[in-house]
Amino acid sequence: MALLVRVLRNQTSISQWVPVCSQLVSVSPSQRQWNSTSQWLQKNQSQVCVGSEQTVGADTVQSRKYHNTSKLLTTQDFPQPVEEKVGPFTKIIEAMGFTGPLKYSKWKIKIAALRMYTSCVEKTDFEEFFLRCQMPDTFNSWFLITLLHVWMCLVRMKQEGRTGKYMCRIIVHFMWEDVEQRGRVMGVNSYILKKNMALMTNNFYAAILGYDEGILSDDHGLAAALWRTFFNQKCEDPRQLELLVEYVRKQMQYLDSMNGEDLLLTGEVRWRPLVEKNPQSILKPHAPTYNDEGL
Repeated sequence: MALLVRVLRNQTSISQWVPVCSQLVSVSPSQRQWNSTSQWLQKNQSQVCVGSEQTVGADTVQSRKYHNTSKLLTTQDFPQPVEEKVGPFTKIIEAMGFTGPLKYSKWKIKIAALRMYTSCVEKTDFEEFFLRCQMPDTFNSWFLITLLHVWMCLVRMKQEGRTGKYMCRIIVHFMWEDVEQRGRVMGVNSYILKKNMALMTNNFYAAILGYDEGILSDDHGLAAALWRTFFNQKCEDPRQLELLVEYVRKQMQYLDSMNGEDLLLTGEVRWRPLVEKNPQSILKPHAPTYNDEGL
């Protein structure tokens, strides 16, 4: 409730009470020279409102408390990646399905992409995943674990503009070449292999969409995506889902801490263990080794 301002109209005790902010301001008889009370209020309103949380004179009143509701964040409030400025010629080339000039030479990007995919299949402890997640030691289980690590690399490299997106395409290309080669080594019939490759391709893009949605949501959304794709809706132990959600979160934090330029030129990725004593610890990446050193 706003306090009242006592305005003296003349030398007599006749007064009028007018609400102004939350102050009680005394008006001297000399202020009668103003033509109206509204003029006086208009001039002194700013001075009165500035100190609205303080008391004036002998009469003190408890300060009014205001509550400001914080604004909910939206996707527009988060920093968005800066789009690279390309010329019209580059736009025409890329519209035709070709790759325009990149920040680094394509052969360096391809070598880095091969090293990054190699880190997904050689630096991952598959035996630990088979044991902790109770997965059978099969080709399909190997593909699911590799797909998860390849997806995390794709999420990281897509943040590096056009060059990073080009590197993502090369990583996926190397992955399918490796899958096909492993199938031939296992003696799978060419017709069955081709049919399985088409099925795995559909599962791959469905998994990418599900993982992308899960990583942008909370842990419940990420756990649902892992349950549908990684565990094929057959996980009955919630501790396994919790372990895998924790693994993905800490790996994404670790990948984000790596320098983008180093990843584009080296492709070196080190994976954190599936089980750690302190999984919430922040690790610093090691110094990279460039793929053109010694050449």
